Amino acid sequence: MMMKKKEDLRIVYMGTPEFAVESLKRLVEGGYNVVGVITMPDKPVGRHQDKLQPSAVKQYAVEHGLRVLQPERLKDPAFVDELRSLQADLQIVVAFRMLPEVVWAMPPLGTFNLHASLLPQYRGAAPINWAVINGETETGITTFFLRHEIDTGEIIQQVRIPIADTDNVGVVHDKLMELGGQLVVDTVDRILADDIHPIPQESIADCGPLRPAPKIFKETCRMDWQGKTLKQLYDFVRGLSPYPAAWTEMKDSTGKAYGLKIYATEKEPCTPGEPVGTVVSNGKTYFKVAVDGGYLHLKEIQLTGKKRMAIEDFLRGFRTTDELHMD
Repeated sequence: MMMKKKEDLRIVYMGTPEFAVESLKRLVEGGYNVVGVITMPDKPVGRHQDKLQPSAVKQYAVEHGLRVLQPERLKDPAFVDELRSLQADLQIVVAFRMLPEVVWAMPPLGTFNLHASLLPQYRGAAPINWAVINGETETGITTFFLRHEIDTGEIIQQVRIPIADTDNVGVVHDKLMELGGQLVVDTVDRILADDIHPIPQESIADCGPLRPAPKIFKETCRMDWQGKTLKQLYDFVRGLSPYPAAWTEMKDSTGKAYGLKIYATEKEPCTPGEPVGTVVSNGKTYFKVAVDGGYLHLKEIQLTGKKRMAIEDFLRGFRTTDELHMD
């Protein structure tokens, strides 16, 4: 079959957050023919929800003169007709929404997705967070063709990276974003060269029990001081930092509660002398919590209504002789 050159291959790109900008940027700067960009409708923001915030992908697309479509519903006949009029040969999806078949089955060369995990592991909305939360030492990115069930299509390519014990989700996100941009371009080139051999995910037998990556809500982010070990709590904080951030309530002996977000911690493995949840501090340089397996030192936190700060700065402004406990 006669393959097109990259300048002639008509690509429709779909994505919304910053993570998706890098791949679009690589395509544009690489001279690929992006004929349309699909992204979420502008989001109301501000105190009165009276301002509209465009997605990161839309901002980039508009700056580079690309055609932008922002459908409310992906099955809307008017949108489907407009999408069809773009006559895409290939569609690429990075951090977007679940597509109906009428959309993903449209282009002759198919629709592929960039997913921030080593599929079939961590299917779902928050793969980077859950990989770090679960203490994984390796993750990666995958390109795969879209099919009916979410994140289950045949794998085209994968790239693996290590996760260091000190990496938080922000660090891993940025590494995968950069690698993802390159992998999208590589995948397009291989499709153009007719050099792909997609692998069914069911055939990957050595990946162990499947771990999901569901959407993260506020209650997901609450610290479980009683139910988790030192290592699990440390990984939990890393897997939610810098966003959306783990949180907890700290109470004094009168029952007064202080809301805290926790951004960075350190482990002190030992057998603590206090009950789990007890705060131990010298009031100047350290602020640690007794947990199963040691103490979790809080290094960067944010008190409700205050700014994020190092623990030494927090202790300078937070004076209490009362006994404190994490709830």
